[in-house]
Amino acid sequence: MTPSPAPRATAAGGPRELAHPSRDEIRLEHVLHALSDPMRLCVVRELAAAGAEVSCSYVDLPVTKSTTTHHFRVLREAGVIRQTYRGTAKLNDLRRDDLDALFPGLLDAVLAAAARERPTGPTGPTGPAGHAGRADRAGV
Repeated sequence: MTPSPAPRATAAGGPRELAHPSRDEIRLEHVLHALSDPMRLCVVRELAAAGAEVSCSYVDLPVTKSTTTHHFRVLREAGVIRQTYRGTAKLNDLRRDDLDALFPGLLDAVLAAAARERPTGPTGPTGPAGHAGRADRAGV
C-alpha cells in the first residue's frame, strides 16, 4: 500500500481530514491483511462491540503509542475503519456498512472466529497482555 497523505486542514482552517479509500477502492487483500494481525483484530472487535465512534485510547493495546497509531493507520488505509478528528481527538468507527456491502458476511465471520479462538482479547481471557479491554471494564 502507498503511504497516506498527512492530515490536512480545510481552506478555512477547519478540521483536519484523513485519507480513506472510497467504498470502490477497498480491496479484499488489504482488508484481510489488516485483519490478520492480533492487535488490529482486537481493535476491530472493540469497535464492533462499542457500536459507535470511540477514541484511540478506548482500545487498550499492550504496545507503544506509536505502534498503536500504526495499527489504526493500517486499518484506516485498508478501509476497515474510518477516523475523524473532533477537536484534538481522533475518533474511530468500523466501516461495517461498506465491508458488508463489498464482502457480505466477512466481518461477522471474522469476528465470530476471533471470539471462538480468543474469547475476550488477543492474548486470552483478560485481553492484551493480561489487561481487561476498555469495553470489558466499561460494561459494554
